[in-house]
Amino acid sequence: MVSSSHEAMHRIFQEDPGVFARTFRTLGLPFPEPVAVSLMPTDLTETKPLERRVDTLLRIDAGRNGSYLPAVEAQGKKDRDKPGNWAYYVAHLYAKYRLPPVLLVTCQDRSTAEWAAETVTIGPAAWPTLSLRPLVLGPHNVPVITDPDVAARDIPLATLSAVTHGKDPNAGVILKALAAALQTVDDDTAMIFAELTELGLGAAPAAKIWRDLMSVDLSFFRSETSQRLRSEGRAEGRAEGRAEDILRILSKRGIAVPEQVRERIASCADLDVLGEWFDRSLTVEAAEDLFAADEG
Repeated sequence: MVSSSHEAMHRIFQEDPGVFARTFRTLGLPFPEPVAVSLMPTDLTETKPLERRVDTLLRIDAGRNGSYLPAVEAQGKKDRDKPGNWAYYVAHLYAKYRLPPVLLVTCQDRSTAEWAAETVTIGPAAWPTLSLRPLVLGPHNVPVITDPDVAARDIPLATLSAVTHGKDPNAGVILKALAAALQTVDDDTAMIFAELTELGLGAAPAAKIWRDLMSVDLSFFRSETSQRLRSEGRAEGRAEGRAEDILRILSKRGIAVPEQVRERIASCADLDVLGEWFDRSLTVEAAEDLFAADEG
């Protein structure tokens, strides 16, 4: 069963995909500067009897430096089955998109992070076939953000800091900085990241500190009405973002988009349909071909 803290860890990246690139920049990792970041379909299922889904999949375009696919997995504890699943994810993504994948694992405790960071070699000792090298974000390398001004400049990164350092002795200071930062943004944004922080902290003692800091009734975050409204709002926002991604890809490929095609893409609210159109936008020769399979 997927835990609330597990969901919060990867939802931070879904709420603001750009936090991935900013985190890498903060850690001094040698990834090129992105010019565009977009969410990708997370379903890696190939056959009906076996379903596999990565938590979050992004596509980062770095201009002349090419593109790559960060696959985000939240890991709460050691799991001997996970390296095999991760190897499948990476191989499948490369075969499907022909873009270099990056496996990013987020953890909340040091021992799990150290385990996840180990290079896994698949194949006989005499001739290893595949080496899996996850990139891990956890309390060992995510920066501790205790300055409210710094937190306000990048609230998603500050939230990731608060969640990954939830068991840190300085958790209270980190959470106070984030609470102050949330007062500088609109109510909807503050609500989203306040909830993600609470979910991410789970049963850690720091969760009580966070509840005491918040001046709202946190039960509202769990109400059915609140969840439905926020779910609808997120779905609408993701649909708009995916439509923009499709149009951007067609533009970058030099494919003309008639107004009726543009309107059909922009007005679609079905994420599954948009996902299909997104995949086709990478290869179609004409904008109208996006819909060919739907109308056949």
